[in-house]
Amino acid sequence: MDEARARKQAIRERVWRALEESGEALFPGAWGRIPNFRGAAAAAHRLRRLPFWQRARVLKCNPDLPQLPIRRAALQEGKTVYMAVPRLRRLECFIELDPERLGPRSARAATIAGAFRYGRPVHPRELPPIDLVVCGSVAVDREGGRIGKGGGYSDLEFAIAAHLGKVGPHTAIVTTVHPLQVMDEALPMLAHDIPLDYIVTPEEVIVCPRRYERPSGVYWELLDADRLKSVPVLAWLRGQREA
Repeated sequence: MDEARARKQAIRERVWRALEESGEALFPGAWGRIPNFRGAAAAAHRLRRLPFWQRARVLKCNPDLPQLPIRRAALQEGKTVYMAVPRLRRLECFIELDPERLGPRSARAATIAGAFRYGRPVHPRELPPIDLVVCGSVAVDREGGRIGKGGGYSDLEFAIAAHLGKVGPHTAIVTTVHPLQVMDEALPMLAHDIPLDYIVTPEEVIVCPRRYERPSGVYWELLDADRLKSVPVLAWLRGQREA
């Protein structure tokens, strides 16, 4: 596992460097984050034309800047969006953005600051079934492998939703990335890592073959004491499990 983590970090740094040196990284820069990239809006536009997007009514979407056009589009189209609280530090660890309730504030609510100002905090048990999960990514491969920025929170959000039956085998998982983020090599994937069904760039849609198993719930044995202590909903889930 340590070898896989070291390899993931080396790939992250390679992608961040490539985006920065090519000038394709946009504000606030690539390094250490889900990188904002030139063409993010075009990738979102391409995503909106896909049938699984058009069918989806409820999304879970990451809060990062390159996926802001996706969140805005979803709210404009009447879809409900759920964003996780950073580091899942509250028991009500998701923010509900319901366009019917938000009305003209929907565009502002799609930003991180706007979501906290206008959105409704909800406990994971209040989530409806999720039709589509939108992930931020640092690197991807064409088989559906994905590497995030290294915190593990996107994987944990998915695991919590899976544990509660809010996502399942038929929930589509998609990311939007710059072509420089699409690796020719197979990425190291661990049991808790989220695989992708679709990768959308400004230039193409990659349909992934579901080579990797998606997490079916929380893998308690992989969580250290600090993570268990810092994420309140994990204590609640463990209590439900023991009961």
